[in-house]
Amino acid sequence: MKKHLAIATMILMSIIYGCNDSVKEQNSETLQTKQIEATDEITHQHEESDSIEFNNGAKWTVVPEMMAHIRNMESDINGFSETKHTELKDFTQLGSSLQKNIDLLTSNCTMEGKAHDELHKWLLPYIDMVDKLNKSKNNDEALHTFEEIKASYKTLNLYFE
Repeated sequence: MKKHLAIATMILMSIIYGCNDSVKEQNSETLQTKQIEATDEITHQHEESDSIEFNNGAKWTVVPEMMAHIRNMESDINGFSETKHTELKDFTQLGSSLQKNIDLLTSNCTMEGKAHDELHKWLLPYIDMVDKLNKSKNNDEALHTFEEIKASYKTLNLYFE
């Protein structure tokens, strides 16, 4: 009798734990689905917020102390475009100059509010591009990154003054 009771108890325990594991798996799957949906929603919101907006249809004003560094970099880029630079060391020198101005720009940041937030939407990818230029392994990669940097100034000049 004790033997049957022990077997019945083991079977009952197996069923309980088996069902519990099944519930845990279902809960885990539901939780994972909800996490994926939440991540997708955050990513979608982040992608939308990465788009620079106009200031009620007008350009944003960048404080002169900061705009001076931005214009120095734009001048370096335009000057680089006008000459025939094809060696990696030339791109590296340009990248170094751009990085110095980025450092000055960010250390002198006095902007606040929406204009500041919108400028960051241009500046953060720009900083990444300059970093990529500085880390280029060959001329083709450097040239491609340089062209991206150059194109980013069209966006800057569209939204900021």
